[in-house]
Amino acid sequence: MGEYVRMWIGGRWVDAERTFEATSPSTGEVIGEVAEGTREDARRAIEAARAAQPSWAALSAFDRARAMRRVAEVIDGRREELARTLSLDQGKPLRAEAEDEVAELIAYFEMAAADATRMEGILPPSVDAGKRVLLQRVPLGVVSVISPWNWPYTMPAEILAPALAYGNAVVWVPAPTTSICAARLAECLEAADLPPGVVNLVTGPGPVVGDEIAANPGTQAVGFIGSIATGRTVAARAAGKELLLEMGGNGPLVVLDDADLDRAVEATLVACFLNAGQSCTAGERILVQRGVAEDFAERLVARVAEAIRVGDPFDEATTMGPLNNEPVAEKTERHVREAVERGARVLTGGARLPELGSPLFFAPTVLDRVTDEMEIAREETFGPVAPISAIEDETEAIRIVEGSPYGLLAAVFTRDLARGLRFAEAVRTGWVNVNEGTNYWESHLPFGGRAGSMSGVGRVGGRFSMERLTELKTVVIDLHAT
Repeated sequence: MGEYVRMWIGGRWVDAERTFEATSPSTGEVIGEVAEGTREDARRAIEAARAAQPSWAALSAFDRARAMRRVAEVIDGRREELARTLSLDQGKPLRAEAEDEVAELIAYFEMAAADATRMEGILPPSVDAGKRVLLQRVPLGVVSVISPWNWPYTMPAEILAPALAYGNAVVWVPAPTTSICAARLAECLEAADLPPGVVNLVTGPGPVVGDEIAANPGTQAVGFIGSIATGRTVAARAAGKELLLEMGGNGPLVVLDDADLDRAVEATLVACFLNAGQSCTAGERILVQRGVAEDFAERLVARVAEAIRVGDPFDEATTMGPLNNEPVAEKTERHVREAVERGARVLTGGARLPELGSPLFFAPTVLDRVTDEMEIAREETFGPVAPISAIEDETEAIRIVEGSPYGLLAAVFTRDLARGLRFAEAVRTGWVNVNEGTNYWESHLPFGGRAGSMSGVGRVGGRFSMERLTELKTVVIDLHAT
């Protein structure tokens, strides 16, 4: 049956009245039983966080930095265990992807340790020469973290680590399908001797425990990473609180006629097939200038056959594992089917591979003749599909990107730096890569959707998350009174 995963509340591992099954996406086997938290459990976690936060915030920034380094050291000592759990629970290939995610998880806590000591204020002038004004950065209080299943270590850490470093306490609800990963990370936090209640883990259904920590007046901020539909619900329930929302995208990747096609093809492999396409920055629209579209497609299909190996996540030869859950597999299947019905052509893949041991395996897929009205062009697929559309020029590419409701990240390939820069400055996305794929980003840089798009609010990434995870306090001192 596997292990039993409890909740971590107030520094204690806590049972629940009910449980739900955790299954391996690569085999379908039950690998554990997970505590199914209730609203009352979430409320107890919030109370524990509220009780612990003042003394945590009262520590010096250097004390909190040392605590973050301890977390990083514990994770480093458990690399193999964490990576193997990730492959079992989420489905990522152990050598090709899972070990890299654990390494990045360590980097998040090391970075938070450094950023903890950078909560700098300013000393603006007063209109009164006898007064002094201090502007201080202070923690918000209790931060709710609601995290997804596609990167079950690093996605929560990009909010959780800086929130803790800046003096907040945290109540964390992970995606149910990767609850075992969440428990492993919580064990590392426990082993690092963080004060009881500073971090609390509540497992269970998002509409119950996630909704409670978003709406409950005991939390002052909500950090959410996940789908647009859920993010909108969370934002409505958290009205009046500070919000840090990282939501969906469709990663337009533009290949212009002067691009290095081999470089663009290699980047497209990562853009479309990293984590089996389950990424908010996945290349979900491949826009190729008409004169090179056929050549690009042929090269991409050849490289997929050579480079992508789908199979058992624990096999060292595997480069792509299964999809994580049935809803995303069904959506991928539906998007491909609808595109073909509307005239798209399958160049390779296009179907599930249940013979590999689970119905969640899906073949790496390349489509061409994709047009704007197809679901796969308009929505976020979240599966291993490269949908190619031929375009006339960069003007059409910009029009397509601007017509999308998303605004997270775009990429363009061209040998003309000025051409690439013009594209980057014209498109309304929060991040643009020139001659690099859509799944390239660096964790210390500001990442998030453009204002007015469906891709989110605020920025994660190193010290840039400080704007949403702390606030300014104004202190005025009258020198005449001393």
